Amino acid sequence: MAEWLLIRLAHEPRAPCQWLIADSGRVVRPAAAGTLAQAAQEAPGRRVCLLVDAADVLLTEAEVPARAGSRLAQLVPYALEEQLADEIDSLHFAVGRREGDAARVPVAVVARALMDEWLAAVRAAGITPECLYAGSLLPANPGQAVMLLDGDNVVVRPVGGQALTLPVAALAVALELAQPADPARHNPGTAGAAPAAPPEADPAADAAAAPPAAYGLVLYADETAWQRHQPQIEAARSRFEALQVRLLPEGPLALFAQSLPTPAAINLLQGPYAPQSPLGGLWQQWRLAASLFVGLLLLHAAGSGAQLTMLRHTESTLDRSIGTTFRSAMPGEHSAIDARRRMEQRLLSLRNGADSAGMLAMLAAVARARQSSPQAQLQALSYRDGLLELKMTAPGTDALDQISRQLRSSGWQADLTSASRSGSGYEGSISIKPGS
Repeated sequence: MAEWLLIRLAHEPRAPCQWLIADSGRVVRPAAAGTLAQAAQEAPGRRVCLLVDAADVLLTEAEVPARAGSRLAQLVPYALEEQLADEIDSLHFAVGRREGDAARVPVAVVARALMDEWLAAVRAAGITPECLYAGSLLPANPGQAVMLLDGDNVVVRPVGGQALTLPVAALAVALELAQPADPARHNPGTAGAAPAAPPEADPAADAAAAPPAAYGLVLYADETAWQRHQPQIEAARSRFEALQVRLLPEGPLALFAQSLPTPAAINLLQGPYAPQSPLGGLWQQWRLAASLFVGLLLLHAAGSGAQLTMLRHTESTLDRSIGTTFRSAMPGEHSAIDARRRMEQRLLSLRNGADSAGMLAMLAAVARARQSSPQAQLQALSYRDGLLELKMTAPGTDALDQISRQLRSSGWQADLTSASRSGSGYEGSISIKPGS
């Protein structure tokens, strides 16, 4: 776990501050004093916690329905409105952890102007705090109240209660608060007994019957504060089971460090003052670039979609054209599936004359046979399903018959199917197909 940099701000944020470095409550580097800029040099790689003057923060409780849920932070200001002198709009409310289904929830109240001033000062020094607490982080001590004399303030934490901050002039009140609220509950013999008639006043008997002190008191103070208030504190020693005095030669920072991290204390960095995560800061820096990148992706997707639609339309048009061309070039074929391959095969068979009985072979044989009757003229021809039909004219039928015989001698089956007189000559038809 990362070390803590604990910085205690002065009442005036731009005045010198104090800081130390701690790890799991143990002081790693003693307290030092200086400017916030000097403290900021210790921040890299460490978690930063700020402490402010406890007198500037009001710690109280608000009665809010247990089922308030996410509306808790909204209800708290109105629950405390009648107890506060200032307008609630000028105050910042931080909510603590509710204990189970308790009707009351701990709340810290501080002026927004002070929050803005504190955070502006530390951020100007390059410090990003993770938490901000009131300077009343006293450790819990079972069976003993804890008190801190801190300059002009006295902080007291009764057993099982919240820390309270009072002016040091009210030390007597603080000592009263450190005592049990109901001593009778620590005396089982008297708890729950029926009230008896008051006896005659006897001061000696009253003193003897007084319940023994139930709580001890641990007092923290620096040397100067202890010497100033020692007589008053010693006079109250008899009220406590035990009184321990622990001097703090370097101030209370080391004492506060013992409570870090502390889920029980109220972190003032809530709501509008909540710290941003590193990712949130990066998002603020890269938001414009990310927006432009997303816009570019959307534009690319729209362009690709439009191009795909256009290609599909072109493909459909091309398919229709191929079908029309295929059916025109290959009569009798109704399906245009795999049209290109089928047309290529047909053209190849016609082009290279792989079949000796094909049309080109027949025409070559007709050309050779006509040489025996040069006076015969070819008028028309047709080729279908391996049958070549010739329409020819000649001076006489013997010329047409000569061509037929010549074709048969070449291995073709040739027949003079018709012959009729036409003008001064004859017109006839010759059918040619491969020989059997």
